[in-house]
Formats: sequence, structure tokens, C-alpha cells
Amino acid sequence: MRNRFLRAGVLVAGIVGSSAAWGGTLVNLAHPAPNGAQLTFQMTDGTVMAQSFSDAQWYKLTPDNTGSYQNGTWTKMANLPAGYSADAFASAVLADGRLAISGGEYNFGNFALTNLSAIYDPLANTWTMLKVAKKMKYVGDSPSVVLPNGKYLLGTKLNEDMFEMDPSTLQWTQVGSAGKNDFNAEEGWTLLPDGTILAVDVKKHPRAERYSPDAATWASAGKTTADLQEPPCCDCVTYGPKNKCYYPPGEIGPAILRPDGTVFATGGFHQGSTVGHTSIYDPQKNKWKAGPDFPNHDAAGDSFAALLTSGNVLVEGESGELYEFDGINLINQGVNAQLNSLMVLPTGEVLIAGQAVYRSTGTYQAAWAPTISDAPSSVTRGSTYQIFGTQFNGLSQANAFGDEYETATNYPLVRITNNATGHVFYARTHDHSTMGVATGNATVSTFFDVPGGMETGASSLVVVANGIPSQPISVTVN
Repeated sequence: MRNRFLRAGVLVAGIVGSSAAWGGTLVNLAHPAPNGAQLTFQMTDGTVMAQSFSDAQWYKLTPDNTGSYQNGTWTKMANLPAGYSADAFASAVLADGRLAISGGEYNFGNFALTNLSAIYDPLANTWTMLKVAKKMKYVGDSPSVVLPNGKYLLGTKLNEDMFEMDPSTLQWTQVGSAGKNDFNAEEGWTLLPDGTILAVDVKKHPRAERYSPDAATWASAGKTTADLQEPPCCDCVTYGPKNKCYYPPGEIGPAILRPDGTVFATGGFHQGSTVGHTSIYDPQKNKWKAGPDFPNHDAAGDSFAALLTSGNVLVEGESGELYEFDGINLINQGVNAQLNSLMVLPTGEVLIAGQAVYRSTGTYQAAWAPTISDAPSSVTRGSTYQIFGTQFNGLSQANAFGDEYETATNYPLVRITNNATGHVFYARTHDHSTMGVATGNATVSTFFDVPGGMETGASSLVVVANGIPSQPISVTVN
């Protein structure tokens, strides 16, 4: 159950104190989003789609010709279809490059648990309403994830039901959910390297469980050691035409898969606690251990987190303060994002709503980067090509919230830089061979469309995943 409040405060740049071993800075965008941005999505052509605080209105952020998002510009895009103006929904950028949103805790500002769903085509700049399955009655603010096979998996809010959308047909199919501990309300899903999905239970806290898409069943993932559940905000919340009661089970914080294969899960203020707890999950051992508590009597119930290129997890506390978790310590960075959304950019920066970027120190290990094994040495503007390599999808979904607001970026981007001018162009990627994470040495691929208006001549090309680029290869643009 989310408190519906605006997050459009003015950000002030800041730096960490000298006591931190590393830290980051906030830099305001030269051109803030025209109507604010409560949620952003990394599109596969390098632009960013942003939902404004008016819910129905959307804007696009385009980086400048040096690849800078901080100096980028905004363009008004198509509104959501009539009758759909949702907030707090399930969402994903699909393998074909389209953006899908499903449900919404609110519609036109009213508590609704709507089952409406829509898909955005960036080539046509159009939203289209999607038909929903008959049993998808109350979707609301629900967990969702794109599976390695590219299908979009969604859990409905008020029960254990799960549905899968095939992007090729836009049809929903109910899938098995046997073994689920409790209903899907307020839970987030984290995609693991083996294709299973981790959920930390809220109602049945401190239990956790894993879903196998192949078996269509849930199994125990133990207990989180430290309790991450923030107690319910209220008693009966009425919904639907018969004013039925929904009893919110509380909240939980985001959970992020890290490059070492563990999941860092965060929580709100548990009953009787004055600090928020964290826990660390090892998927190989199927075991949890307690992580560090939040400093300054802070917590992260119903908040945002993003994976930095250094492997640290950036978490936003309920105070708006930003913290970095380095695998051992959770350190206040001395900057406040004022309860705005976080999303990793292909530059390695983290976009703070439509207002600023967070720049961290540290860098990635070479083993985490994508590699290119087969690519064209010459390309023609307006044409489509396939490129092969490893780890094109990165080691993690890289972005998370407590439950809804999914803005995962585990898909490849192709960035081409002209050698003579230094100007940067993104070639729209689509039809990735997998949407899995941490795919290791497996050969994967994607298709990319060379922009018709890009500069010709000798250039360098990289594949970027979650802000980490491959080694560049030479390419001639004709």
C-alpha cells in the first residue's frame, strides 16, 4: 500500500563527507523534466522514457551528441490511452524494445487496483491497450519480471495467481503458482542467474521463496534472518464496486542481485525497531545472513535501489538519503534524492527521476563487461545487423523497488562513436536472444538498427549492459 505523494522536490548537489572511503555526487540536469518524472525507463535506442507526475503524460530524454544525459533534452511523447492514467504499476521494457505497463494501484489518482494494461511502441510513438485475461481482475501494484525466454510474467495483487504475456501475440496465459506462501501483494521479484525468481514474503515474513518458471512452482528460500517487513499502514482499504476490504500486509525494500551472485535485500522499520534491517541471500546455498542495519535510524521500505558499475548497491532511504552497500558496509553518501526514483544509465550514472544524475566513484571489473565475438566491420545507415558475444544482458536487473515500479535494464545497448567528431549515437537494439542475467560464457546476441541520420566514417562500437561497456571494436559507417 503506497502513500500517494509527489516526489518532485528540487535536488541540491552534494558530496559525501571525508569519512567515506568512496562516495558520489549529485549533478542537476541542465534541463529538468518539464512536468517532473516519477518513473523512468531506459529504452533500447539510448533514450529514456519518463512518466510525469500527471501520470498520463510521458516525456523522452535524449542525450546530447557527446552522450551526456545531464545535458540532454526532453520531448513530449504520446499520452496513455483514454481511461488509463495509472500510478504504481507493474512494468518492463521487452526484448523487442517496447514498453509494457500493467495494472496500477491508482488510476486517475484514485485507489483502484486496476487491471488495465498498455504497451508503448517507440517506433510509432503510440500506446495501445492490451486485452487482459478474465482472471486478471485486480492487478494493482504487482510484481513482474521479464523471463529469460522474453515472456513477461506478472503476479496479481490479491491472490497467488500468475500470468505470462507472450510479446509476439500480446496474449496472456495463466501459469502455475503451486507452493506460494502468500498472496503477491507488496512483494518484489528478483531474477536470478539460473532463471528462477526470488521473492521475500511480506505477509508471511520473514520467509522467502523461489519460483521456477519451468516447473511453475514455488519452493522455500529459507528465512531472511533479519526481518525486513514494515508493518501495515492501515486496516481495511476498500476496493471494487462492492467495497471489499483489502488488508495491506505492510511494505518491504528493494532487493538487488550483485556481481558476486548474492542478493542484497533491504527492509523498512520492522515492528518495534528504530532502524531498517538488511539481509544477504546466497542462491547457491539457498541461505540468508543478516546484513548491516541502516545508519541514522533510517530504513528503505517501499524505496528504490540501483546497482552501480562498481558492484555497490545504491539504496535510497525513507529519508531520501542515498547509501552505498559495498558487500560489507552500508555508508551514507551525504546526498539526498528526496524520495525520487533511481535508474542506471548507459553512462554508468544513476538517473534521479528527471532531475539529476548520481555519479559514483569506483569502477567495474573487466570480467563483468560484455564481450563482442562477432560483429560487422562495416554498416550502412538505416540497416539492421546482428551482433554476438557474451554477457550482453549484464549481471543483474540492476534496478528495483519494494514491489511495483520495475525498471530493469538487463538488456544490451549498442553505442557507436564517430572517430572524427567524437559524437555519440545509439543504435536501437531489439530481439535479444535472452533476457536472462549473468549468462557467463554463453554466446548471446541482439539486433541493432543503425540510425539513418548518424555520421558516416570510421567509428568505434561498444555493447553496454547496465552502464558497463564492452571493449570497443572498429566499424565503418556508410
